[in-house]
Amino acid sequence: MNPTELERLLTVEMPYGKYKGRAIADLPGHYLNWFAREGFPKGELGRLIALMHEIDHNGLDELLTPLRHSRPPKARGS
Repeated sequence: MNPTELERLLTVEMPYGKYKGRAIADLPGHYLNWFAREGFPKGELGRLIALMHEIDHNGLDELLTPLRHSRPPKARGS
């Protein structure tokens, strides 16, 4: 698993839909499962959502914990 890809899960935000603006790492499991059933978007977004689905489905969320703690807090209104 590429550490850069894990970091991108925390920095890339969902660009549309109900969870627009939420980091891919913070998407709920049911939404990730919906993409797994219906199909992932093309490109980087789809790759990241598929990766997050695998992490969530296999109970590996703790992989992101050290990265979350090393990131500065997001500024309000950002």
